[in-house]
Amino acid sequence: MENTLDLNTAVLNSSRIKRKPFFAVIFAISFAHMLNDMMQSMLLALYPMLKLGMHLSFAQIGLVTLTYQLTASLLQPLVGMYTDQHPKPYSLPMSMGFTMAGLLVLSQATTFSLLLCAAAMVGMGSSIFHPESSRVARIASNGQPGLTQSLFQVGGNMGSALGPLFAALLILPHGQNSVKWLSIAALLACAVLSQVSRWYKTHLTRSAGKIKTTARHTLSRKQVVLAMLVLGLLMFSKFFYTSSLSSYYTFYLIEKFHLALKEAQIYLFVFLFAVAAGTIAGGFIGDKIGRKRVIWASILGVAPFTLMLPHANLFWTAVLSVLIGLILSSAFSAILVFAQDLVPDKVGTISGLFFGLAFGMGGLGAALLGRLADERGITSVYEVCAYLPLIGLLAALLPDIEHKQ
Repeated sequence: MENTLDLNTAVLNSSRIKRKPFFAVIFAISFAHMLNDMMQSMLLALYPMLKLGMHLSFAQIGLVTLTYQLTASLLQPLVGMYTDQHPKPYSLPMSMGFTMAGLLVLSQATTFSLLLCAAAMVGMGSSIFHPESSRVARIASNGQPGLTQSLFQVGGNMGSALGPLFAALLILPHGQNSVKWLSIAALLACAVLSQVSRWYKTHLTRSAGKIKTTARHTLSRKQVVLAMLVLGLLMFSKFFYTSSLSSYYTFYLIEKFHLALKEAQIYLFVFLFAVAAGTIAGGFIGDKIGRKRVIWASILGVAPFTLMLPHANLFWTAVLSVLIGLILSSAFSAILVFAQDLVPDKVGTISGLFFGLAFGMGGLGAALLGRLADERGITSVYEVCAYLPLIGLLAALLPDIEHKQ
């Protein structure tokens, strides 16, 4: 109780005294993000088992991902727009209810339609969770939004990395029905988010229910729109390529190098862990040297490694995938905070839009690349996607708003 009172006192004084970020809140929301994305990544990690058990094609696997990603991507901007005007602190624990329901349906699904239904419910949970939780991370940053967004995002990346590992060790040996035990993680996330919601509500009460911000740049509306379009294209490049690894990397390793499923899942875990590490580095470095430089280095800098990947042996495939994960993942926090700085009075809308775009691009990529894998083989996926990072050249069109602030 004493710790809670101290935290609330800090919130009430935050507008008058410059403080360090509220790390207790940030770590709590990051932990919940880890649990959320761990549960969601189970769906991706179970693809090989579902493909064999339900006799699915690669195209159907892609449609499952598309259903999940589109549910999230279409709803997230709408949720963000609504909560910009009407913040809903307790929507955070509510989001876990949708994710838990989706997992319970997944554990019992015997038809493709039920599988799509489960994917849609998991996506709905994500669409409610991300915009408001990203806003909480921004509020708790106290002037270090890159660092706090990275810490928040890395929780999700760690969850995505743990999902395949838990799937290999706990779910695959016991079958699809064991997915239902993940509801315990959903209940834990709900409890943590309830405490975060109390802190968030206290902050809103102090600020009369509104997060007041003012523009910190002098760009015209046309310049802002152009910059947002460029950021959207960079997001397309990043998440379309990332989707090729998160959805089909295990199939690629099994087909090309004849690995067992559990071995392939370990390689996927290593890649996703590298993504988590790169996310932390990107936000911290962006606060120090500028987010535009991080975006440049992250998107375009990964191109040599993506071009080499389809021609590498198993050892170098593992090394290159780690390098790709480290470098490419550092872009997201930088892109998101850059966009929030462009439109600082619409944090929820921008967060929902860019998280939604991330999910949408991932889903579209999974569907199209699944079709490509069916027609031309899994190796062709990485031969085609190798050129996507060259879109990073467009970062030259981004304005230098950090110099203007």
